[in-house]
Amino acid sequence: MKTDDTPQMGDETASTIWRTPEGAPVACSEKIKVLNENLEELREQIQDALDDALLMGCDVDQFRQTVAQMVRSLENSFTKK
Repeated sequence: MKTDDTPQMGDETASTIWRTPEGAPVACSEKIKVLNENLEELREQIQDALDDALLMGCDVDQFRQTVAQMVRSLENSFTKK
């Protein structure tokens, strides 16, 4: 049984419960819609990039590690510097 709100890889029907930094659920349906649409667009673009990498003979695990590292390196653009 899942203990968090994150959908599992390949679980297309699962929906994320978006949360505020304080842990409360985001209640605005328009915000949720935009977030979900953004994720779907990212998923499609990453799938296309993976397909390209595989067609060019690249290793799927290396591709996944590279994408995961890229995501981990993202920074909050709204934090004060």
